[in-house]
Amino acid sequence: MTTASLKPYAWLSIGAALATIGLKAVAWRMTGSVGLLSDALESLVNLAGAVMALAMLSLAEQPADEGHAFGHGKAEYFSSGFEGLLILLAAITITVTAVERLLDPQPLERLGVGLTVSLAAALVNLLVGRVLLLAGRRFRSITLEADGQHLLTDVWTSAGVIVGVGAVALTDWLWLDPTLALLVAGNIMRTGWRLLRRSTGGLMDASLTPEQQARVLAVLASYRARGIDYHALRTREAGARCFISLHVLVPGAWTVARGHQLLEELDRDIRRELPHATVFTHLEPLEDPASLADMGLDR
Repeated sequence: MTTASLKPYAWLSIGAALATIGLKAVAWRMTGSVGLLSDALESLVNLAGAVMALAMLSLAEQPADEGHAFGHGKAEYFSSGFEGLLILLAAITITVTAVERLLDPQPLERLGVGLTVSLAAALVNLLVGRVLLLAGRRFRSITLEADGQHLLTDVWTSAGVIVGVGAVALTDWLWLDPTLALLVAGNIMRTGWRLLRRSTGGLMDASLTPEQQARVLAVLASYRARGIDYHALRTREAGARCFISLHVLVPGAWTVARGHQLLEELDRDIRRELPHATVFTHLEPLEDPASLADMGLDR
């Protein structure tokens, strides 16, 4: 796991949010489109999320201390959860505005210039969103990954708005603009709910993903083939880190030194598959029935 700071990526996100807010606000003022207004409001959410991301990344990067022996990695879940809440609030605001415009349609103006400006904002989000998403996956940062996914969702939102406003220009059907805004609100709400659910799972010590679990089980299967058993396997994620604990059963005649050497080997093999993992093991004798009494520990 890298020790490089991820805060420059948060600053990049802040810069992109400021740029797109300005561009989309100009596009909205030029056209009067509620769809473009919804796009601008989502960029305000991006800015708030990026600022929160910067704060939480700064906290998450602090080293472990006496009060937080397992580090501060879970701070990232507060950032993604906060952004999820802001997205839901933005969706509600967009829905209210769109319904009002449906009831009282307004003509749109200077569509060509407005759409050009909105397209420029979408390109900014596309480039920055890809950078953040790739960095989030590379460094296992849910904060950067959530920020990147949100920006890429914003790109599709902008594309939908541009199509809708363009359709109004061609057909003069004013209801298309607020209808597109309602679809945008639904898409934003789905993104916000997904972020909230993932953040809650992290704060509730959710287990590793099925793909990661399978990699751990594959390592353990190789040891079981050698006559080394295990049970009470538990896993959890905490931001960029994950924690794995299990009981390892070896022949009772082994020396402490031999058992310790095996556990060191097992630790290395698991961390070869999951470099971000911290592994806790407990050694028990295979022949002792008491070793099996804790198979369901804390289940």
